[in-house]
Amino acid sequence: MHRRTFIKLTGTGVIAVAAGSLFTGCDTPAPELKVGAGFTARRIATSGQVVPGSNYTWHADPDGGAVFAQPDGGWVYVSNAESAAGGASMVRFTSTGEVVGAGRILSGTVSNCAGGATPWGTWLSCEEHDHGRVHECDPLGVTEAVARPAMGVFRHEAAAADPIGKRIYLTEDQPDGGLYRFTPTRWTDLSAGILEVLTERSGVLAWNTVPDPTASSVATRSQVSGTKPFSGGEGTCWSVDSICFTTKYDNKVWRYTPSTNTLAVIYDAATSPNPILTGVDNITAGPGGDLFVAEDGGDMQVVRLHVDGTVSEVVQVTGVTGSEITGPAFSPDGTRLYFSSQRNPGATYEVRGPF
Repeated sequence: MHRRTFIKLTGTGVIAVAAGSLFTGCDTPAPELKVGAGFTARRIATSGQVVPGSNYTWHADPDGGAVFAQPDGGWVYVSNAESAAGGASMVRFTSTGEVVGAGRILSGTVSNCAGGATPWGTWLSCEEHDHGRVHECDPLGVTEAVARPAMGVFRHEAAAADPIGKRIYLTEDQPDGGLYRFTPTRWTDLSAGILEVLTERSGVLAWNTVPDPTASSVATRSQVSGTKPFSGGEGTCWSVDSICFTTKYDNKVWRYTPSTNTLAVIYDAATSPNPILTGVDNITAGPGGDLFVAEDGGDMQVVRLHVDGTVSEVVQVTGVTGSEITGPAFSPDGTRLYFSSQRNPGATYEVRGPF
């Protein structure tokens, strides 16, 4: 994956990449992708245009996303809309990767940034504003989405489920944001439970209950003394036995391991010998336990953080300004990576190959 080539996406078909080749020949400038030899790519959807294979117009500002396997062998990719219109949409694929439908799964919300998938097959869509809530969604949009205010009212960024401890971890997009965990009264039912925030006193980490998760008078991160601040909490995911998450203002990737109550920085752009990852944002776990981090800014890349601590480029979008990479997620078999370039234009892509 260190050897990369350009491909030019001029439509929605799959374009094979030959090592060292440059696909051009279009009068209208279009985004280009850099990927490794042996990989192919296609544009799945473009904001403001009908998704090919459906009659649904794709939303603006695509952000956090996830993939959900379906009983027929196909899968669904869901994507938030980080815009005033908000909400979330989905694209449905057959077992061979053909797009057979698309549609809205969440409406009536604002600035839906990232989120997370639950083990029982729902999408947690998080609103990124001071009164933001988590909304639990059916990836197919058949069942109406439900707000989950017990999970806190704050500037939500992302959510990750811990299937071992049976909790949901939540990040907060503030310069002094907290790291939260929600323990439902009954696992799989997120309507009630206990919201806690991570604290640190004299170097000792602990979890303390947030007295008022609805933040009716005081912000959740300010209700508990000793709350450990994180510099702009962003994406989070579950990986093996830990919660991994990113903080954008200091360009760090963190790992919190519940079983040992330990917190560690596993990537820091300021000290890395190969700091190709900057503007850290959405994150997902990939095949073999590696982490894949999207850049908001940086070089508009998805970067692979290997289990041994090294980093390498996976895909880069060029020819676009004022955008960011969002929503990385893998197909159930781990051979297809989905992600979006958020603006100018908003576009959702699939890269397929030997990950």
